[in-house]
Formats: sequence, C-alpha cells, structure tokens
Amino acid sequence: MFRLAAAALLSALISVVPARAAEPLTVLLDWYVNPDHAPLVIAKEKGYFADEGLDVELVAPSDPSAPPRLIAAGDGDVAVTYQPSLYQQVAEGLPLVRIGTLVATPLNTLLVLADGPVKELSDLKGKTVGYAVAGVEDALLGTMLASAGVSIDDVELINVNFALSPALLSKKVDAVIGAYRNIELPQLRLQGVDARAFYPEEHGVPTYDELIFVAKNDRLDDPRLAAFLRAVERAVMWQTNHPEEAFEVYASAHPDLNDEFNREAFAATLRRFALRPAALDHGRYQQFGAFMKERGLIEETVPVNQFAVELDPH
Repeated sequence: MFRLAAAALLSALISVVPARAAEPLTVLLDWYVNPDHAPLVIAKEKGYFADEGLDVELVAPSDPSAPPRLIAAGDGDVAVTYQPSLYQQVAEGLPLVRIGTLVATPLNTLLVLADGPVKELSDLKGKTVGYAVAGVEDALLGTMLASAGVSIDDVELINVNFALSPALLSKKVDAVIGAYRNIELPQLRLQGVDARAFYPEEHGVPTYDELIFVAKNDRLDDPRLAAFLRAVERAVMWQTNHPEEAFEVYASAHPDLNDEFNREAFAATLRRFALRPAALDHGRYQQFGAFMKERGLIEETVPVNQFAVELDPH
C-alpha cells in the first residue's frame, strides 16, 4: 500500500510540474526556402528539433549576403552560407566558424544549351559567358577553362544578374556560370530544353561543400548547436529513406512550393546532403583554402581549426 501511495504521489507531482520550455534557436537561411533547405524543414515538421529541446525558427533573408554578418554581430544563432564565402568572411575578420555541413557537394555548374555551339570547354574560346556574382564564380570559371587550354581572357563575361536561364535561352550568352545542377537543370528540362553541364570538380576545381552552417566563434560551447546538428542528421537519414514522403512533408509546410519543378529539384538535391552534418573534412577545407589563395580571392590561408570545427555530438 505504501508503494502504491508513493507512486500515486509521484505521478501527481509530475503532472503539476510544467514541461521544460523548448530553447529558441534562430537559423538564418541563405535564400528563400527551397529544396536545399529540405532537412531543416523536415526536422521542424517531423518534430526532430522539438525532440532535441529546440524551438527552431527558419528565417529567409531580404539580403542574401546579410546572414553571416548578422551572426557575427550576435543577431541569430546559426547561418546557412557557402564554404567558399567563409574564407573571405574570415579574412575580413568576421568571428565565424563552420559547425556543420548542409550540402556536401558543389551545386555550381557551367551550363550550355545541348544544341548550341559549345560541346567541349575548349569551344568557349571567343564565346560569351553570363554570370551573377563576381569573385568566386570568376575563379571557378578561370580554372575550368584553364583545364581545357582556354584563358578567361578568351571569353567575354556578361553580368546577367540572377537571370541565368533566361540569358541562356534567349542566347544573350553562350554559357552561364553559377547555374545550380539541382535548380536550373530541372527547370530547363521541364521547359523541354536540353542543357549540358560542366562540373567544376571535374575540371580542376577542388571539391567543396556548397552549403554549410556557421555560428559565432565564441558560442561553440552552446549545447543547442550540437542538438541542432543531431536533429538535422536525423532528418537527412529519414528523407533519404523516405524520399517521396519527405517531399510531401516539405510541400505541406510550404504549399507554394508544391509543384512539379520543386518535386524535380527536391529529388535532384536529396543525394547532395551531408549524411554526417557535424563531420569535418580538414583536408578538403585546407585544399580549397589553397585554391582561394592561388586564385587571389584571399591574401593568406588560415589554419582550418581556426574557422571550422567538429562539435562533440553529445
């Protein structure tokens, strides 16, 4: 009887103790929500963040260049950004550190129309190439062309802003650099247009992570960061095992993205996500840093452990 009474009392006490409130965590995206962010949407909708005691807010930026700077200033907890950009941000003195990987392969491509005059990279000599953002894309293009014996001075660069596909379709340019293999390729295919992609990592550019997570470097002992990455890993595994169901979860959260293009782009992105988001490939980061210096994008390389870490998952 005493044991039963004690159990009843304990149960009553538990029932009146409020559950611990979830810890808020703000994640600043690199762009509006799109298939690149699928694991974040899945983790939120499936309750994986909640299981880790997190109340995660995903914020799309009005200015895509702002999130890393906001994080550096202490406004927000995690930002989605690009591995190549991180070297420049660190060189500028921003107190940022990579804590995880979202998309573990390059997405960037040099894109041409399949029925156009460019069959090989060497065919670009004397042709026009459209771009959206100068800097890293110039470096990628220059390296790719050099692998085919062509100088970047042998092509005419035209700033088409972010109208890459329209510039290519209208034949304003012969090629575009900066087109994503999981976005522009499906987009063109749905329009009945065959395109040919040249991949940077197959033409002299070191492999890099397209999208990464960064935090302010004085917050690495914040347990929310490791919890966040655990939830993201769980989401990546689930969506890998259940791709069709994963799209339905994604589309239910964002009905405006429930269309054929997003379905195609979602499927094309699934195999690109990091299966171990917290894992860090030091060699890859060191090699790409050397590439950035060689191409004049940074003056000096910085030891990888000063701007990239692998957090303890526990």
